[in-house]
Amino acid sequence: MAYDSVNRPRYMVPALGNVYSAIEVYSWPLVRAATGFFFLPHGMQKLFGFWGGDISKTIEGFAKQGLHPAAFWVYYIGCLELFGGICLILGLLTRPVAALFAGFMFVAAFHVHMPIGWFWNARGMEVPFYLLLICLAILIRGAGPLSLDNRLGREI
Repeated sequence: MAYDSVNRPRYMVPALGNVYSAIEVYSWPLVRAATGFFFLPHGMQKLFGFWGGDISKTIEGFAKQGLHPAAFWVYYIGCLELFGGICLILGLLTRPVAALFAGFMFVAAFHVHMPIGWFWNARGMEVPFYLLLICLAILIRGAGPLSLDNRLGREI
């Protein structure tokens, strides 16, 4: 059953139905772009040292986690966060990028953060797991109508 064929809700304030209908087209691009904007500064931090980033310390941290070759993985993840974040924001190559992010967040959630615990404020797996689920949703749903993938007429 397609999403559009699902019965629409009956609103407590029926007049809001027109408002929701008018702005509904922006909801999915907002989710996709917010996810891209979440990853983008992390890539800038790793690759360019923004916001106190230090790639040598990040490489050390990856090595301590058993992620070898650590330098390769740090540069790969930094590039994925930077360029993949831009792609999600624009809706370009959306499904492949979302799949790469989902794999990355799976490792982050279950290998790196799960031993620490659940809550984000203690470096737990809460946020990486949430991002994994969001990336899976983007992978399944695709870029949507307001995207470069749609504009190009092709989506993988």
